[in-house]
Amino acid sequence: QVQLVESGGGLVQAGGSLRLSCAASGRTLSAYATGWFRQAPGKEREFVAAINWSGSSTYYADSAKGRFTISRDNAKNTVYLQMDSLKPEETAVYYCAASRSGVGKLMRYGCDYWGQGTQVTVSS
Repeated sequence: QVQLVESGGGLVQAGGSLRLSCAASGRTLSAYATGWFRQAPGKEREFVAAINWSGSSTYYADSAKGRFTISRDNAKNTVYLQMDSLKPEETAVYYCAASRSGVGKLMRYGCDYWGQGTQVTVSS
């Protein structure tokens, strides 16, 4: 069993930055692919970014490329999402997730664990 807790969300002006953190407890995240998803009001949950177990490979939604950076610190059992140049349309609840089956499965929403989400609001 793994519990994931997100933090770092909040209110930011368009063009600003936030860094989200996802802290895991229960079991180490070192054997899990991890990633971030978001869900805006009235919309489907969508994939944002993913990173494999070692941190050697990263993947991003087209909308996030060049502006968002996912990273992980296995020693701290924590995953991060650095978000720069935020846009108002990226206002959403952001969720951390983990998969035992690799990044491919995670990116297809096949996650074994989900965090509770953290609200990100980007004002215009």
